[in-house]
Amino acid sequence: MNDVKTTMAPPLYVVNPPVPPKPFKNCDVCDALVRQRSEAGTIGDWSKVTDTNVEIGRHHSWRHR
Repeated sequence: MNDVKTTMAPPLYVVNPPVPPKPFKNCDVCDALVRQRSEAGTIGDWSKVTDTNVEIGRHHSWRHR
């Protein structure tokens, strides 16, 4: 028998993943978006996690300058 490795190598990251935006205290919109992001991460919907991070960032630039 051959000792051929048939499993995939771990992923290689060229850069560190971005740090997710943090919510501002006492902001209902921030809290709701963080809840949505957490729920998406729980079910493995990483596209939704990314979309929610973008939405949080846009909310920060509009409401928390």
